[in-house]
Amino acid sequence: MINLKDFSWSVIFIWVALTGIGLVAIYSATQGPVSEFLPSYIQNNFSRQLTWIGISLVCLIAIQFTSPRTFQGVSYIFYAICLALAILTVFIGIEVSGGRRWLSIFGMRVQISEFLKLATVLAVANYLTHTRNVSVNDFKTALTTVMLILVPVIVIIMQNDTGTALVLLALIPVVLLWSGLPYGISLLIISPAIIGYFSVISLPIGLVVTVIIALTIFFLQKIPWLSISSLLLGFVVVIGTEVALQEVLQPHQRARVEAFVNPTLDPQGAGWNVLQAKTAIGSGGFQGKGFMEGTQTQLRFLPEQWTDFVFCVIGEEFGFIGSSLVLLLFAALFLRLLTIAGIQKHPFSQLVIISVTYLYFAHFVINVGSATAVLPIMGVPLPFVSYGGSAFLANTLMLAICINMHLYKRSFSIYR
Repeated sequence: MINLKDFSWSVIFIWVALTGIGLVAIYSATQGPVSEFLPSYIQNNFSRQLTWIGISLVCLIAIQFTSPRTFQGVSYIFYAICLALAILTVFIGIEVSGGRRWLSIFGMRVQISEFLKLATVLAVANYLTHTRNVSVNDFKTALTTVMLILVPVIVIIMQNDTGTALVLLALIPVVLLWSGLPYGISLLIISPAIIGYFSVISLPIGLVVTVIIALTIFFLQKIPWLSISSLLLGFVVVIGTEVALQEVLQPHQRARVEAFVNPTLDPQGAGWNVLQAKTAIGSGGFQGKGFMEGTQTQLRFLPEQWTDFVFCVIGEEFGFIGSSLVLLLFAALFLRLLTIAGIQKHPFSQLVIISVTYLYFAHFVINVGSATAVLPIMGVPLPFVSYGGSAFLANTLMLAICINMHLYKRSFSIYR
């Protein structure tokens, strides 16, 4: 039996608030004083977003009448369908800016990779919790888990969507850590990403971080060979990062990295977006310039400001107050979802909610980090705020499933 007292009204409130803020920002970015100079398809972004919000709301409500066991039961089928469609997209998808990420379904562009993230979460959670005896300390189990995530990552990379692929790839240590992998080994798995990030900034900093991680792993595990392995891996990553920057990356990718490190090297080219993003947020001050009054926004100094740089629109027009409100809402969402995960009695629902929280958090960090020049620009949308119908629907479906699992937590508590 369900108890309506278990319905997560606080999560719904946050969803509504973030959606409303996103609509305001999208409207300002696409319907401003000089919007007549924008292509018609961009001018229609606001109305299309409203349509997707309506569809998402219907799905959110419908999901609450579904048993959580249904999501567990269809997880592999859903995974297979989304993976097949994603592969199909690589060959016959709609090409935009050098990438094939969309399929035309009933006349609507659908980004399959957004739904593939949800499918991967459900499939991995089902695999790791379908019996009591599954353990990631078993090599076969760990390898299968990694492959369930790695195959979609490879397909998404083939679509030329590196940002989404990296977000999904980083799900591996999250699910392995939750499933009982020791902290030291989990840190070893994610250490290449951490070391690589600091190596891009400076090779000496990358070497220092390598040593710190190796010492931390030794402190956590007390296994010398594991710490030495971490040290060697770190050195390989530092050297590999330098080689990649000089020899492997394509010119536009290398330009993005250089713009992240020092955007003033090419202020009219690769560094333009970074500098304009920082200018937009900084010029907003405490209260902001006002709705549809931001010069950076209304004069189109930033491209894709309704998606990748939507946080800049909020920062310029609503200032520190508006930006802080967005940050607080996301913080409240993360804390609430983690709280809900902690009181789940079934490991499947717990792992799903933790994975969904991670996906939101990763998108949040990358999007805001890119807008504030803390991270390189990766083209990752801000959940519920950025324009994008597929992303909005997929994110709402994930949130609806989390709400559903909390609503049914008393009846979905044991293995059957």
